[in-house]
Order: sequence, then C-alpha cells, then structure tokens
Amino acid sequence: MEVELLAWYQRTKRDLPWRRTCDPYAILVSEIMLQQTQVERVVPHYLAWLDRWPTTDDLASASVAEVIRAWQGLGYNRRAVALHSAATMIAERGWPDDLTTLPGVGPYTAAAVRNFAFGEPVLPVDVNVSRVQGRTGYSFSPESAQALMDLGATVCLSRAPRCAVCPLAADCRSRGQRYAPVRRQSRFEGSFRQRRSELLRLVAERPRESAGLDATVVESLLKDGLVARDGSLVTLPG
Repeated sequence: MEVELLAWYQRTKRDLPWRRTCDPYAILVSEIMLQQTQVERVVPHYLAWLDRWPTTDDLASASVAEVIRAWQGLGYNRRAVALHSAATMIAERGWPDDLTTLPGVGPYTAAAVRNFAFGEPVLPVDVNVSRVQGRTGYSFSPESAQALMDLGATVCLSRAPRCAVCPLAADCRSRGQRYAPVRRQSRFEGSFRQRRSELLRLVAERPRESAGLDATVVESLLKDGLVARDGSLVTLPG
C-alpha cells in the first residue's frame, strides 16, 4: 500500500509553501495556523507572517499587540499568543527536546515539527492520517505523512470517500463504504466565538471604553491574554 500511496503523492501532491522548507520555525508557524483552519485561508497569512517575522527572534521581539493584529482573519486568536510565547521561549533557550513544553504545542504538532523539520522517524497523526489508517487497517511509515494528509484531505473524505480514484482502493477493506455525517462545529454566526472575534477586532483598531463593551466577552478575552485594561480602556496587550 505504501508504494502505491507514495507514487500517487508524487503525481498529485499539493504545492503548499510550508512543504518547501525544513525550517522548524516555519513548520511550527504553519502547524499552529492550520489548527482548525482551512489550508486556503492559511496560505496568505503564513506567507505574510514569515515575510514580517522570518525567525523566532523576529517574532519574539514583536509585541503581543502586533501579533494579534497580524493574526486577524485566522480565528482562534489564542493561537497567536501561544505562538508568540513559544517563539520567545525558543529565542531565549533554544528548541526544547520535548516540543510539547512549548505553548500551544500538543502531541500532533510536536510530531509534525519533528518529522517535517528535524527528519525524525515519527508519524504525525491528524484526523486525515487517522482516517486513512483506520479504514485501510494499514500502518504507514513516517515517510508517508504528507501523502496520507493529502489523501485524507482530497480523496479519503470523512463521509463520502472517493474510492474510484483512490490509489489504495484495491486493497482497502473499507472500499465503497459511506459514513454518517460527522458532528459539525457549532455555528459561528451569533455565537460567543463571534462576539469575541468582533470585540477583539474593534480593540485591535483602537482602544475602546469598557463601559460600551460586552463585559462577559471582555472578561473572556482578558482571561486568555488577548486584551488588557488601561484604566477605563480595553486595549491589546503591550
């Protein structure tokens, strides 16, 4: 199966900017941005981010406010603060042996950086990789990581896999199966997440008087380190 998968990947692989580098910082930026965010939205933000802050030292020297403003449009803004904190730790102490000690880095992100940046023989298992392995019943090697991600994202889809064009279909035990719809994320429109996003966008434009803001949302953003209080004003952190 692995031979067929890698041959398919060589013919069809997506040309993504983070696949053109082994720089661990660039890989880390891409992986943090890709958490719960579509590839198409990430690409322009990723390119602009690395153009502005090409190294961990550059990002560490930026203010949290600058980082939050640059993150606008990606959602889940806590990731921006975590990425800035991780860059600060790396700039001060170097890359840790255990990458999960970095803010915002869990087991999957750590495995992705170890594989794609440091060339370590570890397979990062995201939802796409897990789906392909589960359906085929095959354990793929770390060398197949990018291929598995592409297959899961474009062919072995969660509900209606495209078995007719799958390079693994001949030996796949799940060929032809259809699956129940996955539980969708709660709607953004009208949600508390939307209220947070809109208030943060307003504060990113300029400080706002707290009296005119949603107090519950302000407290939530304060707790996450996304805003600060300066007297009667709500501002971005320094």
